[in-house]
Amino acid sequence: MALRHAVLAALLDGEYSGYQLAKIFDIAVSNFWHAVPQQLYTELARLEKQGLIKGRQVIQHDRPNKRVYTVTPEGIKELQHFATLPAKPAVIREDLLVILQAVDHIPVEDVITQLEERAMAAAAKVDLFDRTLERLRGDLDEETFLREGSPIGPYLTCLRGRRFEYENYDCYLQTAKLLRERATAHAEDPESP
Repeated sequence: MALRHAVLAALLDGEYSGYQLAKIFDIAVSNFWHAVPQQLYTELARLEKQGLIKGRQVIQHDRPNKRVYTVTPEGIKELQHFATLPAKPAVIREDLLVILQAVDHIPVEDVITQLEERAMAAAAKVDLFDRTLERLRGDLDEETFLREGSPIGPYLTCLRGRRFEYENYDCYLQTAKLLRERATAHAEDPESP
């Protein structure tokens, strides 16, 4: 997937400025695509030049003027074409897993600390996803929303992000616990593996 498709998908829900789009990426899109604001502004300019989005200037009296963007029919066609292509499988590139791979040769307490910190960060993201899901559902319970609610796309990606972060939370916490127990056992019996 190219950044262009993530930007087009994010703009489907309304008219947004680059700043607002960066906030959307920070909260709702970050569970499946990461981009820094400068990348977004560059991509917005490129998409507008290609006719996939349309921008307009908004005059603001108490703040600097801003440019807001919407997806054009050509942008919708681009997303429709993208949906016909085979999706590439996800790949994991994570520094913490490299550190974990080397845990037998580095101070285990440093690894445990990082695992616990990452678990707490994941727990905070789970909480954010829970609040976002509640906001998207409104007065509906989840079962009803999944059957009848709209828009369903942002809700489904948010559910996936929540599952991903909950798995991170659980995995990192359990791994830290296991390493701590092994370190304690080794301290009590230095002959143990």
